[in-house]
Amino acid sequence: MDSRVILKKGEGRLLKKGGLWIYDNEIDREELNGENGSIVDVLDFDGYFLGNGFINVNSKIRIRMLTRRSRIGEDISLDELIEKRVKDAWEYRKTVCDTSSCRIIFGEADFLPGIVIDKFADILVVESLALGIDRLKEKILNEVKKIIKNDDIYIRGIYEWSDSKVRLEEGLQRYKGFIGDEFDTKVLISENDVKYYVDVCDGQKTGFFLDQKYNRKAVAGICKDKEVLDCFTHTGSFALNAAKGGAAHVTAVDISQTGIDQARENAELNGLGNKIDFVVSDVFDYLPKVLNEGKKYDVIILDPPAFTKSRDSVKNASKGYKEINLRAMKILKDGGYLATCSCSHFMTQELFLQAVASAAKDAHKRIRQVEYRTQGPDHPVLWNSDTSFYLKFLILQVCDER
Repeated sequence: MDSRVILKKGEGRLLKKGGLWIYDNEIDREELNGENGSIVDVLDFDGYFLGNGFINVNSKIRIRMLTRRSRIGEDISLDELIEKRVKDAWEYRKTVCDTSSCRIIFGEADFLPGIVIDKFADILVVESLALGIDRLKEKILNEVKKIIKNDDIYIRGIYEWSDSKVRLEEGLQRYKGFIGDEFDTKVLISENDVKYYVDVCDGQKTGFFLDQKYNRKAVAGICKDKEVLDCFTHTGSFALNAAKGGAAHVTAVDISQTGIDQARENAELNGLGNKIDFVVSDVFDYLPKVLNEGKKYDVIILDPPAFTKSRDSVKNASKGYKEINLRAMKILKDGGYLATCSCSHFMTQELFLQAVASAAKDAHKRIRQVEYRTQGPDHPVLWNSDTSFYLKFLILQVCDER
């Protein structure tokens, strides 16, 4: 007997709208004939076949779907499915973005739930988050290498960055290390005509935040001859784009000395060291200091880390977003520009816009929207998969009330 899971009557609503997760409380019964992490048939309460997915009896996300209505082993083999998913993901990215460095696989949004693969020049970095997909990791990586080799792109090394706590909930150990031969983990990439050294071993996440690529380019377009403040600069990506875009001067601030050291190195790499001052400071301390000194800027960029990683802390996160936006608005020149964002999917679009609007009200400012953006197209948003839509990015003009 094939393993199968039968849903309760009325459950699976998100799945039927296009989502890929089934939670433990949606299941009526499980008839399992395989090991944990194996592929099961998913049936509605009346026996209607809904698709195949990985099961993990230790996780609240009980099933992560691989197919909808197609049965693996009958309609398509597992190898054929992986080949199709990877090929579709690569062809999509060749159409919508610069692939010199990009996210090739974005988990659920590419219908390969629980795995992320980033390409930095000729290096791949993989993050595996789920038991079922972890067992197919090598097969998927080999398929990625094969597909992109057809375009004369050769991969010289792979690094795994699977150290998320989510793995513990899946019954997996956290892991970082090489897959295959070791290599120099400091990789040179180019994005928007700006060069960066990316450390895929000791950087953050998978080494570099590829999702802001086109947002950085958009900000560069408003910085010509402007005095710019880049907050939470990390390794200097927004600051470098601002300077490359012709900013008169840029001040880049981050709490991490390591990040600032890398940002300074990237500035020198691009011949922009004389246009950027780097400051090691907590932004929440730095903005009030600037306000007290009476300093004003033409453009301020706020790219903070996620203030919330759970629904329980959303209220405090909203206060944090309001606070930094309020302080930034107070030190902008009349008619200046604010680029501000949130990278947490728990901080919904509605909540983020409310926080910014509340900041403007308390700062006695009027705001005009220049652009509303999200993550780059290599991080596609799958509708009805909340986790795939996480980055909210605003460019605003901030004016004094009159």
